[in-house]
Amino acid sequence: MTTTKWAIDPTHSEIGFKVKHMMFTNVSGKFTKFDASIESHETDFENAKIQFTGAIDSIATGNADRDTHLVSADFFDAEKFPEIKFVATSFTKIKDSEYDLTGDLTMHGVTKSIKLPAEFSGLMKDPWGNTKLAFSLEGKINRKDWGLNWNSALETGGVLVGEEVRLVIELQFIKQ
Repeated sequence: MTTTKWAIDPTHSEIGFKVKHMMFTNVSGKFTKFDASIESHETDFENAKIQFTGAIDSIATGNADRDTHLVSADFFDAEKFPEIKFVATSFTKIKDSEYDLTGDLTMHGVTKSIKLPAEFSGLMKDPWGNTKLAFSLEGKINRKDWGLNWNSALETGGVLVGEEVRLVIELQFIKQ
């Protein structure tokens, strides 16, 4: 069986997240430096090998002070833990274009298994003859599961930063 390798197209991909701020609004962010790859034997990608790394110091939320705080020891501690990493342990086709992606997510020195629903968006050639494929992923994790515990109590009750992190990921790959 032939193995097909796919490399991330970073200019057409986004690794994003959303977190509640003051318990009633969302703050969005993304990683601007990342790498990902897929190795597959089948065109339906069942059991594909998938991996991802993202540079913690590339977090961008649209606010320089917040970004500096996020890479500090209060949160990700980029100096000690410079990247997040995901390695798939299974990629299972549910039906049509729906998959379940399960794997080990490592950040802040902690590795936990997560499961994300993935939608296969399609396979096509671009105007330059490159074969491309795309996946969309969305899911939720609890930041405290990875030791990202910093918070501040609000005078009115509640906390400044929510525990739940919503992942919003759009990936486009180029056939190698």
